[in-house]
Amino acid sequence: MLQLHIMRKFLVAALVVAMPSFALAQDAPVRNIAGDFASTWEASKNMPMAERVAAFKKNVASQYPEFYAASRFGGEEKQDARIARAIEKFGTIRDAYLDKVKRFGDAMPLHIATFRAVFSDFRLSMPTWLVHSLHEMDGGTRDFNGRTDLIFGADMMATLHADDDLTPLFHHELFHVYHEPRFSCGTEAVWKNLWEEGLAVYVSQALNPKATPAEMLLNFPHGMPDATEAQLPAAWAQLERELDNTDPALYAELFSTAQSKSTLPARRGYYLGYLLAKEAGKSSDVTTLAHLNCDQVHTLVKNIVHRKRLETQVAAAR
Repeated sequence: MLQLHIMRKFLVAALVVAMPSFALAQDAPVRNIAGDFASTWEASKNMPMAERVAAFKKNVASQYPEFYAASRFGGEEKQDARIARAIEKFGTIRDAYLDKVKRFGDAMPLHIATFRAVFSDFRLSMPTWLVHSLHEMDGGTRDFNGRTDLIFGADMMATLHADDDLTPLFHHELFHVYHEPRFSCGTEAVWKNLWEEGLAVYVSQALNPKATPAEMLLNFPHGMPDATEAQLPAAWAQLERELDNTDPALYAELFSTAQSKSTLPARRGYYLGYLLAKEAGKSSDVTTLAHLNCDQVHTLVKNIVHRKRLETQVAAAR
């Protein structure tokens, strides 16, 4: 880890000096339309809500019709209600939101540069957007008509990370962009998603050693890591049983806040995946881990989860 830190320090310095030429060399466009939400919100303050919704559609949604398509929200009526809620709540996050929007233009090239300091062959291969996500996301990818976009939601950044350093979030999502084409396994089994998400969290921590659990996207729901630690033997035992499971309901239980019948913490897959990747990182650096193939990862995940289950059960029995 020390060697990685020293290498990163010198490479980042060189990349930052070369920033202007680097920015011009990006493979895919980066667009920031989040500010248009704020300006439309301000300009329409005295209008009836129906007119404010219409103004949003005209000034903001029209710039990114794939993301704001009514079909993504269950039809136009539900879409209008979602937009109205975003307008109503915006005043409570306005200052933090505008700060995220203001910083994005300078921060994005720097985040890419610091990521490339470790993953030197990285290219931003997909269109990237900063938007008001209508409370959908702080960051992630979405597929539209055969094209994958990288999207950051300034609204959820402001809501979930108002005072946080956002560098780990950006590194997390940039790692997904880097890793996805190198890790196409033809399955959505638990082991595969556990590795993808856990390794992204681990990479964000490796590149940002002082990152807090919240900045590593682990503290959502609040206290999730501690709650998982309190039930770690049961969590590892369940995980070992389900590694080859492809049930979407189980995916939702492990990687979202969806309600389930389980007494184990929601979204714990991110934390368990992080612990798994951290264990793998004891014998391999992050670039090596990022290039493991599907068979190698399947075996690695099964072995580490089995070992973790035994270790925690023995510790709990003492």
